[in-house]
Amino acid sequence: MEIAFCRIDDRLIHGQVATVWSKVTGCNRIMCVSDEVAKDELRKKLLLQVVPPGLKGYVVSVDKACEAYTNPKFDSFKTLFLFTNPTDVVRAVKGGIPFKSVNLGGKTFKDGDTMISQAVGVSPKDVEALKELVNMGIEVEMRKLANDTKVDVVDALKAKGLW
Repeated sequence: MEIAFCRIDDRLIHGQVATVWSKVTGCNRIMCVSDEVAKDELRKKLLLQVVPPGLKGYVVSVDKACEAYTNPKFDSFKTLFLFTNPTDVVRAVKGGIPFKSVNLGGKTFKDGDTMISQAVGVSPKDVEALKELVNMGIEVEMRKLANDTKVDVVDALKAKGLW
């Protein structure tokens, strides 16, 4: 399986992913990776309904994504991986998916979070996972849109006193 792109966006598939990210990455598969969403039949069904025409979509747990990545029967997949949070990306990397770069595109603000950009709110748990990804040698960049300038997550965290 080829990695087309890895993005953290708690909305998973939405307008920008369907119309822009899927095209600029050249993917032929979209894999939404979340234990929680994989168990939610309604959300899973809704996500699969908005997969762009011509692409195949999946909603799977982190463990299933890792199994699929290493399975030779999926070698023809050029996959856009979508995650809801950085902790699951860390789990996927430890499970054998060798992401070299991760895009942090959107995380809704929740109580206790710190906004590190207009579109990204991070919890203390998110910050620890982002640091772990960076310490693994993985580029973590922030962009809401594909044509936006990349912002290094380390710089964004430092600007808020979180690094």
